[in-house]
Amino acid sequence: MSEEYGSDFITITDDEGNAYQLEHLDTLEIDGVYYLAFLPADIDEDDERFGFIIMKQEEENGESYLVVPPDEEADFAYQRFMERLFADELEEGEEEAE
Repeated sequence: MSEEYGSDFITITDDEGNAYQLEHLDTLEIDGVYYLAFLPADIDEDDERFGFIIMKQEEENGESYLVVPPDEEADFAYQRFMERLFADELEEGEEEAE
């Protein structure tokens, strides 16, 4: 995600009515499914609950919504996000070394 456009924030509400503000970091398409990586914007970085949140985009009746994928699917998407992140860092490092 390009930093030149700034950060994207969304607010989601869980089944119990609790609202959370999330910062959207990146989106990946894997086998036709969109996965989105977020960080909680309303939790201190030192809080033990702070960390990546992986959500999956689904559609029903023409409307898109986000769901938490099963653990195995979320772990797979997380690994793909990390590969992409580290690939970007390697490319930047190679450019600086030249």
